[in-house]
Amino acid sequence: MKCKPKTVMTKATFVVLNDKGLHTRPSTELVKCAAGFNAQIHLLYRNYVVNAKSLLGILMLAAEKGARIGIEAVGDDAEEAIQALQKLAQRKFNINY
Repeated sequence: MKCKPKTVMTKATFVVLNDKGLHTRPSTELVKCAAGFNAQIHLLYRNYVVNAKSLLGILMLAAEKGARIGIEAVGDDAEEAIQALQKLAQRKFNINY
């Protein structure tokens, strides 16, 4: 009998450093990054929980500069996904104004 590996939820946070918050361009970079992973990834802000692979979901957060966004990921590459999203946020989502 084979046992399924235990699925673990990985959690972390990041702070939005962009002056204009999570508008379309940085949100698109976030979606592209998240889409590269098999893990199910959700972002949490205020009372919203959205799929990190959904541009409209992320835009719905209306997160401004300084917002602390929670990340939850489940899957084989969940830890790598969270690390990649945190690094992307630290680089201001590759957006230079």
